[in-house]
Amino acid sequence: MEFSSTRSKELKVSFRDAVLHCLPPDGGLYVPASLVDLRPFFLYMDSETTYPELVATVAPVLLQGELNPISAARVAESAFSFEPELKRLDHNLSVLELHNGPTGVFKDFGIAFLAAVMEELLKPQGHAMTLTATTGRTGVSVAHAFKGRTGITAVILYPEGHVRGLDPATFVNNGGNILPIQIQGTFDDCQRLIRDAFEDRPFAERYGLTSANTINVGRLLPQVFYFLYAFIKIKKDLHGDLLFSVPSGNFGNLIAGLYAWKFGLPANGFIAAMNSNDTFGDFFRGQSFVPHTPVRTLSHSMDVGNPSNYERLAAFYNEAPAVMKHMVYSEKVDDEATLAAMERAWKRYGIHLDPHGAVGFAAAERLLAGDIEDGHVVVLSTGHPAKYSELVTKVTGKAPITSDTLQNLQKEVAPVAVIPARLDALESAIAGVL
Repeated sequence: MEFSSTRSKELKVSFRDAVLHCLPPDGGLYVPASLVDLRPFFLYMDSETTYPELVATVAPVLLQGELNPISAARVAESAFSFEPELKRLDHNLSVLELHNGPTGVFKDFGIAFLAAVMEELLKPQGHAMTLTATTGRTGVSVAHAFKGRTGITAVILYPEGHVRGLDPATFVNNGGNILPIQIQGTFDDCQRLIRDAFEDRPFAERYGLTSANTINVGRLLPQVFYFLYAFIKIKKDLHGDLLFSVPSGNFGNLIAGLYAWKFGLPANGFIAAMNSNDTFGDFFRGQSFVPHTPVRTLSHSMDVGNPSNYERLAAFYNEAPAVMKHMVYSEKVDDEATLAAMERAWKRYGIHLDPHGAVGFAAAERLLAGDIEDGHVVVLSTGHPAKYSELVTKVTGKAPITSDTLQNLQKEVAPVAVIPARLDALESAIAGVL
């Protein structure tokens, strides 16, 4: 498969180039430039297929010429000691739990694949530096997935606030390959700084710069896999339309679901479930997208005012406006409705949801009560409820099950440097410890 820019279909690169160079020279984002029909492969899988088996089978087809079956199996085995879990709640509703990875967030899946595939692509002696913006949870996932990966240094940018869950023994100044840097600003400032770094070509080339955020198609593309996985787990008992309710902030999961549909997933629709930061509500209703300053909500990982995947969604919309109009439903779920959804999920089904999953759950309920008469909605549960133990316990009366690993992720850690959101300050911080 080749990849083109959202701003130029004529520009085409390999998967390797798209992963290791991350952003096209025209400033757009890489998107699949061709279609691959995956139906002959996943349609014949069944509920006994494991997640690594699915990835090892589908990845070499999707990335033909760049991963062969042997290297794909090596990547899948290296990346995944964990897999999603599909829980069927009733005839119309299921939850796909994506928080079973080492740091309890859905991002573990895409980042684990990216880390493993980068190490494979860089063999035998290549080197790259990943530059990642995070509000906290992505950084922990990046640090875990990239820890000890040969030939890769992982730089993690945080906005002001606490840095939690990292192991100082893995930091570059302690002989490791992880470099956490705190930025004096917001998450959007972190994203802007990353853009500045990539647009400064000498800087990017000097460090072999790429990213572990979803601006990197190598992080985004593997999110396709768990949509396929949900289907093979449920297809035997599926009746009526199949839809996915996707908690949406940066919209990486939504665009991954749409790509899965393009690759053959027999889905009938997607719900863009948003909190009070209803950034794309007007966009999905055919109006112009206007970035705004995000407001703080309970589902704070979705508090994004200028989603980095906007260009991918816009490109998909321009390519297939009828699909976007008839297959993507937008729902806005405020904090009050989020808490009510957490309570209903526990009382009706005995399942704990974190606030992000609850946004998706509430949006699914609304659609099933209105527009969909005979359908089945799979809700993506993107964060572990134990990460919000106090809130979940208050709402449901029952503490969620946790683990020592997740409890350790709450420990505060000092970053290697605290800098203003300027490229010269970033380079000084990096050069000072490498």
